[in-house]
Amino acid sequence: MADTSGLGLELTSSNLRAVGRALRAEEDGKELRKELTRGMREALKPGAARAKSSIMSMASTTPHSGPALKTSIARKIRPEVRITGKFPGAKIKAFKTKNLRNFPNAPKRTNRASGWRHPVYGNREVWVQQTGKVKWFDRAFEGQDAYYRRQVQFALADMVNRIASRSD
Repeated sequence: MADTSGLGLELTSSNLRAVGRALRAEEDGKELRKELTRGMREALKPGAARAKSSIMSMASTTPHSGPALKTSIARKIRPEVRITGKFPGAKIKAFKTKNLRNFPNAPKRTNRASGWRHPVYGNREVWVQQTGKVKWFDRAFEGQDAYYRRQVQFALADMVNRIASRSD
């Protein structure tokens, strides 16, 4: 594994942009950029798996004919990496569940303590307040954020070392 302490390489948006510019200047920059994003995504995959297992452990008691809520949420959790653009970075994201029982914000609503309101079996006159598994997404990463940041830095440092070794 690469040592990032000697490089002074921190995971900041300006550093990612600089690496992106350096990759663009390389002859096979497109392939190197794909390798970098792949490496950064691989570093975050264990965290995404932890978040998926956290939502899958949420209790489910209501029978219904639609798709399962927690399975649909788990399917939408994945690492996201951007090297260029306005907000470059690497993160694990729970994307919206667009076609899930008219509940696009399911990942966000099941994570918060206040929960969400919905009509009982479509009856707009009777509403209930429902809570999911509070902080399931946040607790999946407790104590692990430094580890994932370090793994992403290692992937970035490996690519920086590869580019630097070419110019020597």
